[in-house]
Amino acid sequence: MISTKTIGIIGGGQLGQMMAISAIYMGHKVITLDPASDCPSSRVSEVIAAPYDDVDALRQLADRCDVLTYEFENVDADGLDAVIKDGQLPQGTELLRISQNRIFEKDFLSNKAQVTVAPYKVVTSSLDLEDIDLSKNYVLKTATGGYDGHGQKVITSAEDLEEANALANSAECVLEEFVNFDLEISVIVSGNGKDVTVFPVQENIHRNNILSKTIVPARISDRLADRAKAIAVKIAEQLNLSGTLCVEMFATADDIIVNEIAPRPHNSGHYSIEACDFSQFDTHILGVLGAPLPAINLHEPAVMLNVLGQHVEAAERYVTENPSAHLHMYGKLEAKHNRKMGHVTLFSNEPDNVVEFGKGIDF
Repeated sequence: MISTKTIGIIGGGQLGQMMAISAIYMGHKVITLDPASDCPSSRVSEVIAAPYDDVDALRQLADRCDVLTYEFENVDADGLDAVIKDGQLPQGTELLRISQNRIFEKDFLSNKAQVTVAPYKVVTSSLDLEDIDLSKNYVLKTATGGYDGHGQKVITSAEDLEEANALANSAECVLEEFVNFDLEISVIVSGNGKDVTVFPVQENIHRNNILSKTIVPARISDRLADRAKAIAVKIAEQLNLSGTLCVEMFATADDIIVNEIAPRPHNSGHYSIEACDFSQFDTHILGVLGAPLPAINLHEPAVMLNVLGQHVEAAERYVTENPSAHLHMYGKLEAKHNRKMGHVTLFSNEPDNVVEFGKGIDF
């Protein structure tokens, strides 16, 4: 008989919701901690409504659960350290701290995992930007916080320095040189503390710094795909990974450059729910439980499209006209502009013919 566990998930957004669904299908119970009692996860789990840094709420969650995990990086690592019991958070807080701070992340990737990253420097104030070579292009990113383009400033000329200096004086930052790349890609890898399993290489297209479309498998050579997978596995093994990790990368003509890591299921892996025999959420739950992990098989080439707030009606019409497409709506109550409201996955051997919402046509 399968041992039923109570799994606590910190964060009740769409990732937490889809983690919970996988856990429930496996027979487990889920309790979610989220500031909003009507968060997406409230549709599928019990919710403790409290801020992420509420230590008393974290302790309540820990006391009621066998295993804890999190859906995103903005979690209070110190608070977790204060309440977790030995082994209760298989992902650990070290990985959380690495992924919360781009300075720590770059140091881990380049010095510990020893993978190739874009040239970078740590910026502690605008003084560190005085001598940069403006014949090159850069992106300045705050070390902590920031997502989907927030907390970033692209520098392509002297005119960009005023805003960049203000950002550098407001917080510690990392200055990255732009790299000439052919494609943005990512690899999902899951571990159970001992072994790992890896998903196909994903090709990602962003609009306004938000993921718009993922194509699987990525349109790169087998040699580069194997190298990308090997890099993801190397990082996972360095971390003794439990659960799912996404490694975001750039593919050049002859190399793979690591951009950043996300210690949880990732938007670019949503296609796996339909397109693979096990999803990234399935392997995340298996991984944090220390269960054996399956090899991953892609049924057919697939495309995933993000549905933002301005695309909701178009997405609903699209799946009416394309009944073989799979629509996932996350249950968010307000459809704000550029807010991730859902996604659509469909099988296709012609990914260029699958048009992103808001680009070219809106159904």
